[in-house]
Amino acid sequence: MQLSSRLKLFNEPETLKMAKLGRELRSKGLDVIDLSLGEPDFDTPEHIKQSAIKAIQDNWSHYTPVAGYPELRDAVCTKLKRDNSLDYKPENIVVSTGAKQSLANAVLAVVDKGDEVIIPTPYWVTYSEIVKLGEAVPRLIRTSIKNKYKLTAEELEAQITDKTKLFIFSSPCNPTGSVYSKEELKALADVFAKHPKVFIISDEIYEYINFVDKHESIAQFDFIKDRVIIINGLSKGFAMTGYRLGYIASHADIAKACEKLQGQFTSGTNSITQRAGITALTSDLRPTEAMVKEFGRRRKRVMEFLAEIPGIQCVEPDGAFYVFPVIKNYFRKSPGSEIINNADDLCMYLLHTAHVSTVTGSAFGEPDCIRISFANSMSKIEEAYKRLKEAFAKLK
Repeated sequence: MQLSSRLKLFNEPETLKMAKLGRELRSKGLDVIDLSLGEPDFDTPEHIKQSAIKAIQDNWSHYTPVAGYPELRDAVCTKLKRDNSLDYKPENIVVSTGAKQSLANAVLAVVDKGDEVIIPTPYWVTYSEIVKLGEAVPRLIRTSIKNKYKLTAEELEAQITDKTKLFIFSSPCNPTGSVYSKEELKALADVFAKHPKVFIISDEIYEYINFVDKHESIAQFDFIKDRVIIINGLSKGFAMTGYRLGYIASHADIAKACEKLQGQFTSGTNSITQRAGITALTSDLRPTEAMVKEFGRRRKRVMEFLAEIPGIQCVEPDGAFYVFPVIKNYFRKSPGSEIINNADDLCMYLLHTAHVSTVTGSAFGEPDCIRISFANSMSKIEEAYKRLKEAFAKLK
């Protein structure tokens, strides 16, 4: 059966692959603890759920505008002004079926075949694959643990060429939890000011899960704002992963391009989700703040656990809900019957021996690390790290 050659341009996300393997092992009766999770383990706040129920009862059951209900786009603008001091109008907003679709829309709207896209590593697994799907060329720029995996202005400047069309990054970052300060973003923005043909995608989906300071957006710098495309959504900050609602904030011309693309792929986002989204974006953030407080408690405990495992180096994350330890000291070691050659092997070893699922760092562009989520209950985390410690101890 001859299928499209397009399928060879990109790979299956490693995060989804590990989740699938974990489910398969659970179906065989094994007690697998999932620390590959990319979603909060909290339920959607009650007031948001009630809004969705009311939307069903009020018969919000018809096709929706491709770019989103006007009231929802207004709500996004209200949120951006309230939380980020950013001025946008509804014409700058496009609502999509999850932030991943928002990202795909944005990439496909700005790149052409052969364009180069700078992506600092470690990065979220989907960035490079969507770039490949758009027939552009990802240029992965490796960052340093010494700088908490954040790209410096000097490193950025050295990589921009005549072929550079787009830059993609996240803050807070998945997988490292790194958070860019206002000063660090200003330094990057000053570089972009010298290269007016380069667009910037700023993935801010983990905005609220910040343990150190208030969130800063690179869109705050007016001299590059027209080229910045903010990607955000409801999944992480409001525990609404299954609702599937993401959005962009951008120059109106970019928003129109994304709307045109989306009109051919999915049309408008789910009507019930959109009504719930209005409530989420315009309500107070106390449920989110409570969730983040618990993530902070887990972060502290996880860092204590990692300190007990010899040979592991890890920077404490400033945001998101992952740790990204360097585990290369365990390469070329063996539990007896096999050799751990790389992070991929280590993740499979931990899954089958400790029954704990993690994600290889190679999926994120950093082959010396693995990603471990703390978006699971404290009791599960406690048990998982007990198993991990025992599994690492067997590697000689």
